[in-house]
Amino acid sequence: MSNVTHLECAKCQKIHTAGEPHGLCMNCGMPLLVRYDLGRIGGMWSPQQLQSRSANLWRYREVLPVEHDRHIVCLGEGFTPLLKANRLGQALGLSELYIKDESFNPTGSFKARGMSVAISMAKELGLRKVAVPSAGNAAGAMAAYAARAGLQAYIFMPDDAPLANKIEATLYGAQITLVKGVITDAARVMAQRKEAEGWFDLSTLKEPYRVEGKKTMGYELAEQFQWELPDVIVYPTGGGTGLIGMWKAFAEMEQMGWIGPHRPRMVCVQSEGCAPIVRAFHSGEEHAAEWSGAATVAAGLRVPRAIGDFIMLRILRESSGHAVAVPDKELLEDVKWLAHQEGIFAAPEGGACVTAARRLTREGWLKSHERVVLFNTGSGLKYLDAGFPAV
Repeated sequence: MSNVTHLECAKCQKIHTAGEPHGLCMNCGMPLLVRYDLGRIGGMWSPQQLQSRSANLWRYREVLPVEHDRHIVCLGEGFTPLLKANRLGQALGLSELYIKDESFNPTGSFKARGMSVAISMAKELGLRKVAVPSAGNAAGAMAAYAARAGLQAYIFMPDDAPLANKIEATLYGAQITLVKGVITDAARVMAQRKEAEGWFDLSTLKEPYRVEGKKTMGYELAEQFQWELPDVIVYPTGGGTGLIGMWKAFAEMEQMGWIGPHRPRMVCVQSEGCAPIVRAFHSGEEHAAEWSGAATVAAGLRVPRAIGDFIMLRILRESSGHAVAVPDKELLEDVKWLAHQEGIFAAPEGGACVTAARRLTREGWLKSHERVVLFNTGSGLKYLDAGFPAV
């Protein structure tokens, strides 16, 4: 049975009824978040009960929104490795450096988490057609889970999105529309057609359930560290669903009595070619203005404007965190360096976290003894056309 009590607007706190399709807040047009009866859940569910459960994100079933198990659409997503990066840590001067490697997810990226839950809810709510604008990996993930659920998938992508993403989405049976420009241009084209075509919009944070899948990264970190959170999380940020989801998970776990009030300092990493959140953070803004001329080889970071910008900026400030923009040349070099040091072929977004960690260590913001987690959000094998340095 579902433990969901309602949906709540992240901006104006307006309550929306659970159990029916919702996009953005009916009052202010901002993202909705799922709320649970955490007092009741915490009284009947404990971390010890997880030990016998399957190693996927549905092990956290009590804090996921699907009511009936028969609607769960699963390809084995979640519970990805948390690897101690000894050689890289020694080189950077960080004795407790870890990498959360999301490339082990189905379709090769962390996007599988959000799409597993979103497509499961689409199935439960009786939806038949789903659509999404995507810079790359969300397209492949959505197409895969829609195929498994028997839903029709419509995807709008920049025409220069990674080739691997175009191929996989097509093979999964999705209908692909390529759009000149970036993801916001793809979203505009999709929006012009969705009402007439009857598609449900699965855009980042424009429905409430992708963030529920992404939050399981926070639950996993806590479980893998024996219910102690790290000191710092360094996370590559485009639309920000993962950052927002983990922060939500930490709050839920504290309300259930699983962890205390300690929170990691959250670090948002973007490319210098598209860094709206970084710019807004350092300017003290509440919202991030759209980035003009967005350009980066890290497709997942090429998001000129994010609807959840105010949530991300609030998290960075509440956590005493940071926001860092790195050049494409360095992040690509650090993909190669990470591969040499740890045997992990990361996506460019993962390489960006290595670059950011080096800079923050050099500046003294990261301390040598702190437990630091870098996120690699996808497999480098999906970016073979990104221009990695020759071996």
